[in-house]
Amino acid sequence: MRSDRNLRETVIELTKATGVLPCIKLHEKADFLAYAKAMYDGGARVIEVTMTTPGVLEAIEMISTEFKGKLYVAAGTVLDPATAREVILHGGSVIVSPTVNREVIATANRYGVPVYSGAFTATECLTAMEAGAAMVKVFPAQLGGPKYMTNLRMVFPEVNLIPSGGISTENAAEFIRCGACAVSGARTFMNLDKIREEGLGWITTQVAKYIKLVQDAKQNLPDLP
Repeated sequence: MRSDRNLRETVIELTKATGVLPCIKLHEKADFLAYAKAMYDGGARVIEVTMTTPGVLEAIEMISTEFKGKLYVAAGTVLDPATAREVILHGGSVIVSPTVNREVIATANRYGVPVYSGAFTATECLTAMEAGAAMVKVFPAQLGGPKYMTNLRMVFPEVNLIPSGGISTENAAEFIRCGACAVSGARTFMNLDKIREEGLGWITTQVAKYIKLVQDAKQNLPDLP
């Protein structure tokens, strides 16, 4: 069992406070600490590293150790409870699943680690919530668009929604105004062509830009139906 009893609340609060969950997704091993630091310098306090990334368990442990208490690592694309447990044992603070998986959610909750469960339909959102997911990561968000968040919140006003997939500077604020508590994405924060051209500073600028967009949008939220 994890010793930091308030981990769940801390990570959820930080995700909401910053309003972004940037994702590191690579096809080969790299200096994950450098990518993590770039995101941290931009203001991120919870970041995601996908399980499809080579060397991901080492990366999770490395980042969690280096930034202990300052930056929390979520493991993305967790498909089974065994992987969830490995992530937690390596210092992961959040489990992110692409679908609603009750066994994954139960395993994480057993260790006091929050789950951001993938979902899209109203039925999937309800199933994730009933299973104990802390947040629902709506993917692909671009398919439903920002107004889809409003529709889901009308039915489930208590749900924490994080749209992912197709998030851009043009629609991020609208997703927040329509009921999302944060936005997420990989390509949004990991454009390898831009990074090659401008360096890791591009990531820092990008994270900071999205945090400002989200914070500005949260200043004057409309009353949702």
